[in-house]
This record gives sequence, structure tokens and C-alpha cells, in this order.
Amino acid sequence: MGKTIRTAPPPLTLAGTALFLDYDGTLVAIAATPEAASADEEARALLAGLDRALAGGLAIVSGRPVGDIDGFLAPLRLTVAGLHGLELRGRDGRHRTAVGAETALEPVRAAFAALAARHPGTLLEDKRLTMAFHYRGAPAAGAEAETLAARLVAESGGDLQLLPGKMVVELLPAGRDKGRAVEELRRRPEFAGRRPVFVGDDVT
Repeated sequence: MGKTIRTAPPPLTLAGTALFLDYDGTLVAIAATPEAASADEEARALLAGLDRALAGGLAIVSGRPVGDIDGFLAPLRLTVAGLHGLELRGRDGRHRTAVGAETALEPVRAAFAALAARHPGTLLEDKRLTMAFHYRGAPAAGAEAETLAARLVAESGGDLQLLPGKMVVELLPAGRDKGRAVEELRRRPEFAGRRPVFVGDDVT
């Protein structure tokens, strides 16, 4: 039986690397509430330096809206894929939003709002194109939230998908995720031909 020879991958170079970074749990610690996760001055300076070193080959790929990321990183403006790729804003400033994504979420809003009303301490985050139910403040609501989310997905006839996270369940239109967002970004000139490196902290 032949001996398997393992070789190390080629080293990364700045000119040949595209860096894709999640935001929550990666660039900043998970916060008690969505609006409390602003990046500090040191993180913003580090990202600005990386963006320069990579000649623009840096993007934030997040479940948050693009506007939230811009607000957290201001005055820095990077390429951002938001809402798991439902939104994308490039270095050229052009903003692309998925068409028709809101329709699939209409039944989710009422169901999640009723669940939040039954469980004080939970938080319903309506991101317009996705809906996230946070139960970090009421962990006992987690099982019911996961059961409800699974039922809503099943009843959607394939229109919705569930993204479980850390003390959160999130529903969004099917067929979108951060992997597809990265593939779309890689077709842009500043990322094309580079070796992609993604850094994140969860299954999304």
C-alpha cells in the first residue's frame, strides 16, 4: 500500500488573497442587543489597514443590513454583503437588493411578534428582508422559537429557510446564504483570481 504524502498549501500573499469577514462574533463580540455591537477605533483602524494592504480585496459578509455595518464602521466604508447576500454594496457605491424577498416573510412577522409577546426578554429583529428572533434574554423560549421557525419553513412551500445562530433563529428567503454572497463578490474585479479566505463564527 502506497504511502500518502501530504503537502502544505501554498502560502498566502497579499496580492493573491481575498478576505471575507463576518461581523458579529468575529470582528466584534456578540452583544446583548443588536444595536450594541459597534466596532471600536482599534478594529476600524485594523480593517482600514487590511483594506489598503489587500488593494480592496476585503469585504464584510454579514447577516446584518448594509446600513448597520456602515454605521458600526463609520467613517470607514468597505465592500459589504448584508442580510446573507440579499443586499450588496460594492466599492463603486452601487447597492443591489434582492427583489421580492419581503413577500415570503409576511406570515413570519405576525407569528414571531406573537411569540415575543408571550416571552418577555426576547427580541424580534425585523431586518425587512430577513426576520431574527433573539432569545438570549429569555433562554427558556428557545425550544418554542426553534419549533415555530421550523413549522414556518415547512409551511412556506420552499420559499423560506432557517438559519440557526447563537441564541437566535433567523428566517429568510430560500436560496440565499453567505457562501453565495462570497461567490458573487468573487466575480468583481477587486476579488477575481484571488484565493478566498472566509473568517466567521457560526454555520451561516
